[in-house]
Amino acid sequence: MNPLSSLVGVIGATLSLVSASPALSESLSPVTVKQGRISVLVEGSGTDIILIPGLASSYEVWADLASRLRQTHRLHLVQVAGFAGSPAAFDPEGKVAAPTAEAIAEYIRSQRIEAPVIIGHSLGGEVALMLGARHPDQVGPLMIVDALPFYTLLIAPSATSETATPHAAAMRDAMLAATPEQAEAMQHASIARLVKTEAFRPGLAAAGISSDRKTVADAMYELMVTDLRPELERIKVPVEVVYAYDPLYGIDASNVDAMYRNAYVSTPNISLRRIDDSFHFVMLDQSELFAAAVIEFLNQ
Repeated sequence: MNPLSSLVGVIGATLSLVSASPALSESLSPVTVKQGRISVLVEGSGTDIILIPGLASSYEVWADLASRLRQTHRLHLVQVAGFAGSPAAFDPEGKVAAPTAEAIAEYIRSQRIEAPVIIGHSLGGEVALMLGARHPDQVGPLMIVDALPFYTLLIAPSATSETATPHAAAMRDAMLAATPEQAEAMQHASIARLVKTEAFRPGLAAAGISSDRKTVADAMYELMVTDLRPELERIKVPVEVVYAYDPLYGIDASNVDAMYRNAYVSTPNISLRRIDDSFHFVMLDQSELFAAAVIEFLNQ
């Protein structure tokens, strides 16, 4: 197996018609606040934590973590418009991550939340970085879960936004042109590379299929051409990056460590934590280790 293609297949598959929410048994309290292109489920009491899911995902990816934290923290679980069956929202520039970050910033202002902790997975990690860099005085510590500030680094370490654009456009156009049958087949094929635990795969696939395809395609394109590395130095709060590794990636763990270390080198207050034996959905594949990492992060 080619090492690069393996890594791209496991982590970078989130850039295609992938990443969804699992069918988790525990339901979350239906207390919802709507703010532009997001809705936010609020539960618990205590220190504020905003949790942002990834591409085509529902807030239910955080269900296990939420069950551990809701007694001591007030959780704000974000649902992005167009993902996992939620109604799509029109953006004139065809963007998803950037307007989501602005909607969350406005939510923080309107709800008068003081420096919330932000935890974001995949696309949600990029949104968290945008919040930290573009609204540095509004947020508390950031935890970035299996996300890079420039996703095309997975494919080409020397890429720029300009060189990434043709490939990103081709992927977006192919996603939009696929038949429903082709899109569903792509979804099921990709899920096995995103979550190692088979029990979560049916729910992930179903929620991905129910996502608005144009929203997912636009988000994938935006991720591939957006390079946040020049903005990282603006972040004032501590940042912890939690990322997954599994031997099935086909490359040495040290190479993955180096990729993340180099990608975040300009971040002022950064720490990195690798969780092994997990694919992209680390909060599902290694829920105990992930929860322990979050609790340690919160107690710093």
